[in-house]
Amino acid sequence: MKIAMIGTGYVGLVSGVCFSDFGHEVVCVDKNPAKIDMLERGEVPIYEPGLDDLMARNVAGGRLSFTGDLAEAVAGADAVFIAVGTPTRRGDGHADLSYVYAAAEEIAGALTGPTVIVTKSTVPVGTNRKVGEIVRAARPDAEFDIASNPEFLREGAAIDDFMRPDRVVVGVETERAKTVMGDIYKPLFLRDFPIVYTDLESAEMIKYAANAFLATKITFINEIATLCEKVGADIKSVSKGMGLDGRIGNKFLHAGPGYGGSCFPKDTKALARMGQDHAAPLHITETVIDVNEQMKRRMVDKLQDLLDGSFNGKTVAVLGVTFKPNTDDMRDAPSLTLVPALIGGGAKVRVVDPQGRREGEGMLPGVEWTEDPYAAAEGAHAIVILTEWNEFRALDLDRIAGSMSSPRFADLRNVYSREDVVAAGFEAYVAVGR
Repeated sequence: MKIAMIGTGYVGLVSGVCFSDFGHEVVCVDKNPAKIDMLERGEVPIYEPGLDDLMARNVAGGRLSFTGDLAEAVAGADAVFIAVGTPTRRGDGHADLSYVYAAAEEIAGALTGPTVIVTKSTVPVGTNRKVGEIVRAARPDAEFDIASNPEFLREGAAIDDFMRPDRVVVGVETERAKTVMGDIYKPLFLRDFPIVYTDLESAEMIKYAANAFLATKITFINEIATLCEKVGADIKSVSKGMGLDGRIGNKFLHAGPGYGGSCFPKDTKALARMGQDHAAPLHITETVIDVNEQMKRRMVDKLQDLLDGSFNGKTVAVLGVTFKPNTDDMRDAPSLTLVPALIGGGAKVRVVDPQGRREGEGMLPGVEWTEDPYAAAEGAHAIVILTEWNEFRALDLDRIAGSMSSPRFADLRNVYSREDVVAAGFEAYVAVGR
């Protein structure tokens, strides 16, 4: 199959590379010449484990290429995937679909034969039909079908998620679209990974409903963690006891400082707006959004209590600022609430993150960046684990405590036990839900 992938952001690049590894001929398109130059040099503009090697292998095999010329990529393609950004629209919470619609119009002008136009971007219900209307209005003579194929990729594990998915969701209305999409995903079908065919609207809704449910699990366990602190329970034991129930499951039950990233914040907001627009308010989702923001602010209060009520004049070492490990993504990360609060309160902040500096330098002005957690902790009044990178899971706690001005530890990912931290010489320790 010949595939054109419009957009080389996180979803577009990972999907394009993985499709090429299935054996398809894939051309990835981006309007940013600097990004295309970078990709053609074999450099990956995002951090995703294993993506650079997989990309290099398929470029060398002649199955993967990059261009800024959309018309060239679309001509003769069996399928054209729209994988452009759909950020939250400023002011009203709706998904900004301007990039999707602009791509649809440009694709229309480039069609040369029967093509399936597939929306990979996360879009509100009804968007795929609108894409079809835009293409039809621009090119009444064009022969095309519309399909919805939402992505379910976890940053840091995206390649494995693509190659070994829980399911592939495909919204179609014609047999031709179903046949093309079936051929594209045949390598997964042959290995018995489930492919769910449905209508366009259901495919669009599945994506939002799944993300909202996962965000709800995270927020629920964070609220339970708050109660655990009040009553003397341990959230790790509670989570384990809950997760062993097959109806609940153990995933997304890890208490922490709140969810962030590229999907959950914008998708819950977009779903809540959809509910309001259709007079079917989603009160649970709306509450999840509100409580998640409260959780981030609660971490600020927790750290302030650890530092005797004031950040002024204190030095704080923050380990991890990306929203999760194994990514360089800073979008809606808890660090964007905590670190500015520290600096605004008069603290000096030292940051360590294996991949966060590239984005973080512009988003966290006023911090001192270092690559060494031990250097960051030297002379500090507190150390905070905010993102549970593997590099922070086996620290020499005795060495850190001995180098600090007042050894205090805020373990906001529950990586260490209180017993180990106290035994290492820390005079104060706080965690989440313990």
